[in-house]
Amino acid sequence: MSDFDAMAAQANRERVEEDADVGGIAADRLRSIIDRIERLEEERKALAGDIKDIYAEAKSAGFEPKVIRQIISLRKREPSEVEELETLLDLYRRALGM
Repeated sequence: MSDFDAMAAQANRERVEEDADVGGIAADRLRSIIDRIERLEEERKALAGDIKDIYAEAKSAGFEPKVIRQIISLRKREPSEVEELETLLDLYRRALGM
């Protein structure tokens, strides 16, 4: 970036900061919201990587990641909902002769 570009970018930032209310939009508030979302997206990405590593660890220990995912999904549900799903699964299996 040339000195001219750097100076122009700095002048633009200063102008935006001076006009905190641009077109009815509070620029500082909007910038703050966007910054927070970006930080959380970075954290989510890091957490997703950690979760992936744990599934790999489980697989290397002889566990089936697909089954672990199903168990986690079931644990998020209410017990009555899990019971209803299991009942329907059993009914469908019997209907198909499984």
